Amino acid sequence: MDGKTKAIVAHITLIGWLIALVINSSEKDEFASYYIRQTLGIFILGIVLAWIPYIKVIAWIIVFIFWILSLIGSIQGEKKETPFVGQYFQDWFKAL
Repeated sequence: MDGKTKAIVAHITLIGWLIALVINSSEKDEFASYYIRQTLGIFILGIVLAWIPYIKVIAWIIVFIFWILSLIGSIQGEKKETPFVGQYFQDWFKAL
């Protein structure tokens, strides 16, 4: 499986992310690793923001937009950071 395919699979729910992570661990691809880190960060951001009362709907919309932007970047084959937080995701999850 090529890096672009792994990056796209990583966006398909948490199970897809786990599949991409396992496949990428045996045959590392920098493009796939980049989007595995971005997607993990988006998933965690969604969980954290869901706990904040009064902004749940807005938070879910923001997380959904971030997810769509990340998915579009992976489909286009370009490394596009998640706005505002993408660099942090790359630093925090650099072991992936």
